[in-house]
Amino acid sequence: MARQKIMSEELKMEIAKELGVYDTVSKYGWGEVKSRDCGNIVRKAIEMAERALKERQ
Repeated sequence: MARQKIMSEELKMEIAKELGVYDTVSKYGWGEVKSRDCGNIVRKAIEMAERALKERQ
């Protein structure tokens, strides 16, 4: 089964910049980002999506 992209690369990079892990991603790739930081990226994306849904209602 093909893996489905949930977040665009642009969104991931934008959040990585906000959270201060962009340098790690740009130099070494996503594989070197700590799992805690990845969790924070997901948490931030969920917050953004929830906020967007509330604004649509």
